[in-house]
Amino acid sequence: MVNNQDKDNFLYPRSPYHGEVKPENLVFNANLQEFAHKVSFICNLETGGKLPTKEAYKQIKSLWKELKRSKKELNIGKSSLDGNKES
Repeated sequence: MVNNQDKDNFLYPRSPYHGEVKPENLVFNANLQEFAHKVSFICNLETGGKLPTKEAYKQIKSLWKELKRSKKELNIGKSSLDGNKES
């Protein structure tokens, strides 16, 4: 019998973070992994004919906007030394 934690680990795998350990980096990494996981599901549904292509595109675009908003709110990619913004 499979317990709920094993099931969750299988369905929602998480990779360890290897970057600079700062709260905002950890949060963004979690958001990025969630984005990748959801995109994978959407792609699989579209490939399997369960989701129309236009709807898959719309959902992925929406997820991308959420990820970009998260990056901006967490100030990821901004240099604190010179104020330059990375893409």
